[in-house]
Amino acid sequence: MSKKESTQLSAVERIKRESHGLRGTINESLSEAITGQVQEDDTQVVKFHGMYQQDNRDVREERARKKLENLYSFMIRLRLPGGVLTAEQWMATHHIAGEHSTGVIKITTRQTIQLHGILKSHIKPTIQSFNAARLDSIATCGDINRNVTSNALPSHSSLHQQVHAYADKISTLLMPKTRAYYEIWLDEELLEEKKDETDPLYQDRYLPRKFKIGIAIPPNNDVDVLTNDIGLIAIIENDILKGFNIAIGGGLSFTHGNEATYPRLATMIGFTDTEEKTLKTVYEVLTVQRDFGNRSDRKQARLKYTVDRLSVEVFKNELESRIGFKLEESKPFAFAQRKDDFGWSQSKDGLWHYTAFVECGRITDEENVNTKNALYEIAELNKSSFRFTCNQNVIVSDVSEKDKQTIDALLSQNGVTQFTQISSPIRLSSLACVAFNTCPLALAEAQRYIPSLITKIEPLLAKHNLSQDDIVLRMTGCPNGCGRSTAAEIGFVGTAYGLYNLHIGGDRLGLRLNKKFKENLNEDQILQTLDELFFIYANEKIENETFGDFSFHKWVTLN
Repeated sequence: MSKKESTQLSAVERIKRESHGLRGTINESLSEAITGQVQEDDTQVVKFHGMYQQDNRDVREERARKKLENLYSFMIRLRLPGGVLTAEQWMATHHIAGEHSTGVIKITTRQTIQLHGILKSHIKPTIQSFNAARLDSIATCGDINRNVTSNALPSHSSLHQQVHAYADKISTLLMPKTRAYYEIWLDEELLEEKKDETDPLYQDRYLPRKFKIGIAIPPNNDVDVLTNDIGLIAIIENDILKGFNIAIGGGLSFTHGNEATYPRLATMIGFTDTEEKTLKTVYEVLTVQRDFGNRSDRKQARLKYTVDRLSVEVFKNELESRIGFKLEESKPFAFAQRKDDFGWSQSKDGLWHYTAFVECGRITDEENVNTKNALYEIAELNKSSFRFTCNQNVIVSDVSEKDKQTIDALLSQNGVTQFTQISSPIRLSSLACVAFNTCPLALAEAQRYIPSLITKIEPLLAKHNLSQDDIVLRMTGCPNGCGRSTAAEIGFVGTAYGLYNLHIGGDRLGLRLNKKFKENLNEDQILQTLDELFFIYANEKIENETFGDFSFHKWVTLN
């Protein structure tokens, strides 16, 4: 960072440094019963404890007319490296959601779950209940390493367990050293011998911005590995894990109208052949970002901008000077898909896994599909675990042959099997961020709108004999990238309520970003445009050509 930048720190940098190890004035904020919000600086500090302060935007105007403050609540997100819960933990989460939140359990695009609508007075009881189930929300938000994702389905690889274990190892390695979480939420006393909270990684300033890590096992890219700040790609030969390709600088957020911001896929910088080297490399990438990342402009603070500002070569040289060895050349690999494999599959250890479609990741009970009830009834059997995918779906996992029929019956009785089977390929491949009514950054709807939009898109696909095409369609309510819409074949990015930019030309495997095609479209314009694009695609594509590849060559390369 330049001397000029270092003297012009953003307001968030001040808050972090003055937070007394992420304690801030959270205890004081919790004691203020007259308001549902926390103090202004604490809105930043609580993120490091795994939560965001939000409010119900549907009732803002009504409450303003009545001279009432916004209806504040909090979202709490769990730290689940690789996205796994035991049956006991799922039952606990089910009850916690019912007692303290809206009741909906939300699967995120980072392979964990979060609860919305938690009132300030319920934060501490919620966290304590999670702690009793051996769960926590430490470091799932804020300027820190967040939930580490990994390939979800055990049947994808005989080495799934070995590779998946790296998610927990990395998560543990990059945890902050402060005991603030335990003191504030779990009433741990700050004992004399615990006062030294020296943190060689995060120091007192943490990272310039959020940090995301994903691990992929080719040929599956269900984690969208290149959209992460660090992507680890497992290299397996003859059923032996040889090591990992290391990619850096991915990230999809940008700002409308600010050309200095942009989505970016990670760049491959090398290969590590041992666990020690892999973990050392991951750790030191964070220290380079800590020391060289932009701390004056948060819109330029992600690792991707540090890499581009320094150059990949300079960043790699600095990294190698810190790790003490040269990275090997990246190894060849190939992805074949990034969608989830729905239904039953069996891993080489003989266990069965059922991947169920959860539209927009909302685990709840609807008129025709009672996903929440099904998962609870299955958890009561204590015959499985539960895994979450980066495509917002759930896997009833690790089921023995003798228990498979019983669990299959429960899935069918609650409509989960039927909903998964009847959903169209484009619906199964869709993603959406939370957006309205709780996300303060949302400019447009996403998860509440995309199901109905897909219902209107499906007849267009049928009209052009494309109903079985696995087109990857994603929607975000703003350009911050939570729904990974710029890494889709068809991406919608909200610009204002009811209006979206249409992006096309991304590939099906997550190796190419899309490009903005049209701006500020309403629903009628979206459907008309897609009808025209589908017509041309259906009539001019070559055999096995995907919509993303066709549109990239037909339209994107011409702009």
